Amino acid sequence: MSGRAPAEGGGPGQGSGFDPFAAVLGRIADAASLLGLDPGLHEIIATPERVLEVAVPVRRDSGRIEVLRGWRVHHDTSRGPGKGGIRFHPLVDAREVTALAAEMTVKCAVVDIPFGGAKGGVAVDPGELSVGELERLTRRYAFDVATLLGPERDVPAPDVNTDGRVMAWIMDTISMLRGEATFGVVTGKPLAIGGSQGHVGATSTGVVQCVQAIFQKLGMPVAGARAVVQGYGKVGAPLVFLLTSLGMRVVAVEDVGGAVHNPAGLDPTALGEHFQRTGTVAGFSMADPIDAGELFLLESELAVPAALDGAITEELAGRLGAKVVVEAANGPTVPEADQVLERRGVVVVPDVLANAGGVTASFFEWAQTRQGYPWDAETVAGRLSQYMRRAFTATWDRSEQLKVTLRRAAFALGVERVAEATTLRGLFP
Repeated sequence: MSGRAPAEGGGPGQGSGFDPFAAVLGRIADAASLLGLDPGLHEIIATPERVLEVAVPVRRDSGRIEVLRGWRVHHDTSRGPGKGGIRFHPLVDAREVTALAAEMTVKCAVVDIPFGGAKGGVAVDPGELSVGELERLTRRYAFDVATLLGPERDVPAPDVNTDGRVMAWIMDTISMLRGEATFGVVTGKPLAIGGSQGHVGATSTGVVQCVQAIFQKLGMPVAGARAVVQGYGKVGAPLVFLLTSLGMRVVAVEDVGGAVHNPAGLDPTALGEHFQRTGTVAGFSMADPIDAGELFLLESELAVPAALDGAITEELAGRLGAKVVVEAANGPTVPEADQVLERRGVVVVPDVLANAGGVTASFFEWAQTRQGYPWDAETVAGRLSQYMRRAFTATWDRSEQLKVTLRRAAFALGVERVAEATTLRGLFP
């Protein structure tokens, strides 16, 4: 199981000193200031509703018992059940999961789907586990957080190092606990047990739609434009193919194993075959190796961070070679870098808009489960395009209205919608 960029978000927290939750809180505070929100309402929106930390004991194949740590966070559920992925990664911690849950709150509001923000994770390297150990870990974690889960409470999905198989184990565990088939408790499931057409690749599709929209707004031709992609997992790999299909030249790609560059454009099919053989883009014979730190320095029209949060630092922002950044990962740009990019005229389509295709497809799966009626692939694709383009237009218009960057506009739009729901529901008791 691999994938540095997941179905409903981006890669694991990295980088010395970067605090992802502080970054999200700062952006929510900025949105509250732009909107003139009441301080009490701002505090309600900024504060997580609940943070559950659990011990996850796992029996290894050797018989040894290892106790891991896991989390499930509900940030805000004023607009609907919590929604957000579950990631298995050794660097996961409570603060990162809380930050990702807060981003999910804003993201679901920006794309205007009836979910709140949630997230989960276990601090573990799944690459060190056998299939049996992975299943035991998944089922025990699902049991430990089961009180928070349900189609009307909290609906997880795949994230870093989790996939449809993991979602199937979680769904089965909750169904066994409750004595009934609970297919709507997760999304991103295999088709045979209630999954949706078009869920796989939906994040990448949404990113591409944002690329097309921003290039059109800026009057930049897509055909022939150069792109660099950081990350070659569940989002980055399809992006290389999709961007090339648009007529772009993907000139460089990076993954955990290294980075490769070909100024004429990488062949997505050959690159994919190489990755299947070796597990990395490094060593691809039809490109030259480059240092990983050089990827974003290459001159290009488009940069797509699709791996790590905190990847675009303030220092890197000053030397970034792209004219446009479309964020496929969660939180790839630190707040200080935003200011540098704005001064340099680099346009950023933020994560809470650009990578919302995954959670939108999850909404479609959840809706199909509730209806008991599966949609065909064309219906899913058409509705995904409709939601993404509508969200982009709303964000662009708010940016023009407020005369701020697209990130500030997206957070203002999302926070405004959460504030409206919170106000209409009132304060209990």
